[in-house]
Amino acid sequence: MKEFSSQRMRTFILYLVLIATFLPTISPWGIIAHYQLNKEYIARVLCENRDKPQMHCDGKCYLARRLKAQQDQQDRETSERVQNTPSIQLFCIDVFRFACEPVAAVTGMNSVFDYQLATYSAPLPAVFQPPGTAC
Repeated sequence: MKEFSSQRMRTFILYLVLIATFLPTISPWGIIAHYQLNKEYIARVLCENRDKPQMHCDGKCYLARRLKAQQDQQDRETSERVQNTPSIQLFCIDVFRFACEPVAAVTGMNSVFDYQLATYSAPLPAVFQPPGTAC
């Protein structure tokens, strides 16, 4: 019985997390469903164009206004969330400054620089052989 209760609690938490995750995506559908269920009342009472029946608005102006208001609210919340997000500075350039000072002053224009390239040697041919074909 205790495992069943634990399983039930996990299922409840899973559904709660799913609803919280998908609620911003589903909310316009809720507004549309509310409009469809109350279409007659909205067209009769809340519609801006109820005195102009030739437009056949039927409350679509109310639906558009509600969807626009909901979108504006989501945009405001998103911009506030972005503005209030703390920023983390990963690198501090001032700490890693290096001073490059010459060890000895160059006295003449005919300075000799000695630089030698490392020589290339091919890998051992006995170790690296291409695969053979079976005949």
